[in-house]
Amino acid sequence: MSSSMPQPEAAPIVACTISRDVQNFDLLIEDMETTLGESWGDLGFAEALAFFGQPEAEAMEFVALAMDETDEENLVLMGEIISQAKARNISVILIAEDVTPAALHSLLRQGADEFVPYPLPEGELAQAITRLRNGSSEAAPEVAEASGPQLKAGAQKDGALIVVHGLAGGTGATTLAVNLAWELSMADKKNPPSVCLLDLDLQYGSVATYLDLQRREAVYEMLSDTESMDEEIFGQALQTFEDKLHVLTAPSEMLPLDLITNEDVERILSMARNQFDYVIVDMPSTLVQWSETVLSSAHIYFAMLELDMRSAQNALRFKRALQSEELPIEKLRYVMNRAPKFTDLSGKSRVKRMAESLGISIDLQLPDGGKPVTQANDHGQPLASSAAKSPLRREIAKLASSIHDLKGDQAQAA
Repeated sequence: MSSSMPQPEAAPIVACTISRDVQNFDLLIEDMETTLGESWGDLGFAEALAFFGQPEAEAMEFVALAMDETDEENLVLMGEIISQAKARNISVILIAEDVTPAALHSLLRQGADEFVPYPLPEGELAQAITRLRNGSSEAAPEVAEASGPQLKAGAQKDGALIVVHGLAGGTGATTLAVNLAWELSMADKKNPPSVCLLDLDLQYGSVATYLDLQRREAVYEMLSDTESMDEEIFGQALQTFEDKLHVLTAPSEMLPLDLITNEDVERILSMARNQFDYVIVDMPSTLVQWSETVLSSAHIYFAMLELDMRSAQNALRFKRALQSEELPIEKLRYVMNRAPKFTDLSGKSRVKRMAESLGISIDLQLPDGGKPVTQANDHGQPLASSAAKSPLRREIAKLASSIHDLKGDQAQAA
């Protein structure tokens, strides 16, 4: 009879970090230990390719490929690591620090499942791992979810492009974009126009919240490869709201605004305009490289502001920035949100003085919708459904009607 005690079995290795030197990513080490305990290992870039051919690789769930700007010289090698991992059904989490959008774009296109920036946000790695592990159980709903609206190949509608841009946070740009799109979809009961709402705020876009829609991976997949985008791929990225409004939500993950280029945005806008009578774009408040593309393509560009100093300063800086680049500022239509009431003569005078000091014309003044607006947005409903008698809803409905009438008059004149 042996007196030796049974030895506990070592925990199986289910994940590996792959990097030039994992000590450069100390926060990753901490998060891997917190999440997986001792069930993970570490490999160098060259070692990883050799490891994938070993029997031990069959038990792997995922690898965390960590890189910084120095590693961009080895993009081909890292692309091969991703390809080899995917060929063996091993998921890939890309951990990147100071990597250019082009390099990130390339690696994500080659099959990386998740992207987490470094330094790692609190709990983000654990959430990414949870999403990967739940992927198999969610696969069936994802298939059903992926079938978006069917678009007509070769359509040439030349739709009107209407852009909404908030010049400061909380000016109501997304509220206007969502409700204007909805009102346009109902502008003609007999012959309803087709309307597409694009949320191009890749980081904080909230159109999905305001219409209670899911944020889907198909959006990111389409944005990351617009060169191969056709009507089917674009349609799969869209969702419909109450069978009337087609919506491209912001991606499910927070992405760099420069992940997409001028050419990407041009392709998306062109595809949408060919398929729909009206295309409404909700822009990020930040000016980015492709802002020029959107402004140049727009028929109307609504710039949202409020009666306060931050809006005035931002409007002046916004106007100067466009003028310095000789961009078509004549397309701008300044919109005053939460404008003074008709009887508030002092407030009306302040609006007039603000416009004169900025050298702009405030073309549209929207009333303060109050709590019903916040409640409608939180419940994922347009104002027409939740607060039809709201003064803000009535003004947006008038705006939609005037835009539709103007488009009809132009069509008849043509």
